[in-house]
Amino acid sequence: MTTPPRDRATRLIVALAMTSAITATAIALPRAALADGPLDKMRAKVTAFIGDKMQTLGGSRIVYQVDSSGLRESVVTDLRDDVYKTLHDGHVAFSNLAIRDGGVDVKIADAKGRDQLARKLASAADGLPSHAIAVTDGGDGAVRLAPTDAASAARLNDLVEDSIAMIEQRLKDSGVKLVSVVPDGTDRIRIVLPGVTDPERVTAIFARKVKVSFRLVDASMSPEQAQSGTPPEGTEVLLGFKDKRPYLVAKDSALDGDDISYAAPGFAAGTKDPVASFRFNGRGTRRLAHVTEESVGRPFAIVLDDKVISAPVIREPITGGSVQISGNFTLEEANSVAMLVRAGALPGHLTLVDQQVIQPATKP
Repeated sequence: MTTPPRDRATRLIVALAMTSAITATAIALPRAALADGPLDKMRAKVTAFIGDKMQTLGGSRIVYQVDSSGLRESVVTDLRDDVYKTLHDGHVAFSNLAIRDGGVDVKIADAKGRDQLARKLASAADGLPSHAIAVTDGGDGAVRLAPTDAASAARLNDLVEDSIAMIEQRLKDSGVKLVSVVPDGTDRIRIVLPGVTDPERVTAIFARKVKVSFRLVDASMSPEQAQSGTPPEGTEVLLGFKDKRPYLVAKDSALDGDDISYAAPGFAAGTKDPVASFRFNGRGTRRLAHVTEESVGRPFAIVLDDKVISAPVIREPITGGSVQISGNFTLEEANSVAMLVRAGALPGHLTLVDQQVIQPATKP
């Protein structure tokens, strides 16, 4: 697994851990401790090994393209949300906040308010080149903010690396182990599968996007009663990811995969138990704060493809936008859950641009 540049910085997330209750702190574990040099060397070795296998076994080559347009839209939307939160929390008067032409425009009459916004955004991007913002003074209080070209390139690289990690995990979960997944240019990913002569079986794995949702648990009746009778309107019974026990949950999601900006496996600080760590974007942070403020004392189910991963009780409002969950995971299970959640949160989608069946080389 790989670690994107933004996660290799100082991004050890300390947040409320969603275990049996949302109370403890936890520290996220980077997906791998490899720097770019060792990672490139490892990939080169894997690629050479897979190339030798393709010579003797034949197989399939598949190329996907990441959605760079969806990424840009997601980045600018998050920037707008960050600008709103910064100005709102700083009690800075503003108007005409809007997304335009790949950036964010806003009018701030007070010069001190404009400086305050610029400093706050610069501080948030410190050590994270992928978050660098260009701030342009348009005169008469007008300010334009947009990701720098270097930041956009870094974000695209992050998306490719995140997509590779997701592809590797989903192939592994599907029993496909002999495979090479590497970048192919700036926005493409090449998958090579020795011995696999039906690439459609593999592409079918990625044809459906993972569904991630966060839903409140209904305590008006037991899930067993709802399972054997008629559940309350607006609810349904879902089974647990590991324990297979029934849960009565709301059909409507309080948050979903589009609200998540980051996911990774980690360890709980106190117990060292494996956990899955999530960070929400600006919109998701506000939604999470609102839901948890309104629902203290209620269980909150994290649902992955209609299976309940965990249903911790909300002990206090969560306003920081980061959580960790535990479901008696092994480290591998925590990694799988985190990567599946990340798959459901990736901006845009993967587009299949090429697939070929490669015949084994003929012997002389």
